[in-house]
Amino acid sequence: MLYLLETRGLSKVYKETGGGLEILKDVNFQLTEGSIVVLTGASGSGKSTFLNIVGALDKPTSGSVFFYGNDMSRFSRRARNIFHRKNLGFMFQFHHLLAEFTALENVLMPARIDKRNINESRKIALELLNVVGLSARKRHLPHELSGGERQRVALARALMNRPNLIIADEPSGNLDEKNAEVLKSLILECNKKFNQAFLIATHDMDLVEIATHRWTVAHGNLTQTSN
Repeated sequence: MLYLLETRGLSKVYKETGGGLEILKDVNFQLTEGSIVVLTGASGSGKSTFLNIVGALDKPTSGSVFFYGNDMSRFSRRARNIFHRKNLGFMFQFHHLLAEFTALENVLMPARIDKRNINESRKIALELLNVVGLSARKRHLPHELSGGERQRVALARALMNRPNLIIADEPSGNLDEKNAEVLKSLILECNKKFNQAFLIATHDMDLVEIATHRWTVAHGNLTQTSN
């Protein structure tokens, strides 16, 4: 079976004085198109490290990461950066919006970086702001938006280049219960509307409930658990 994302024998060791700290140990993981996969585990268990590696933001000590069967370790830096821009979207606990740009301009940023047609990209960005319920706030700067609205803009931005996979690290971590529920509903809607795959690290049990697959991270190992 050809997986959207797969890891084989993935390990990560941080070198320290007198030895090494093994964060991930021989991890074998699979994610299929259109799935919502949730990673749970204690703080410091290795969830963020795993996301950074499969998101091409960090390199493993050993093992391989495959996207649609392509071994990322065989890519040049330029090829990996191009792949990164075209195939992956990111959401974090903090929205990381650019303060001097409007909501619309923030959503457009991935398309500008990828040098896509600005008129076509603008139409897509407006559609995405409508999907997340913020078309009326398109000209507002981040400081003029609530925390929940900023995270919804971040979701629209992550969707901008129609990525195969959105990687989200504690996306509801800074949200109150009401806004976390809105975000959960939007993830489900985007999953159904765009067949969008998500890989989410979270402590939020409401997000765990919508997962098609759940993996637990503990002592450097990833184990698939029933959901």
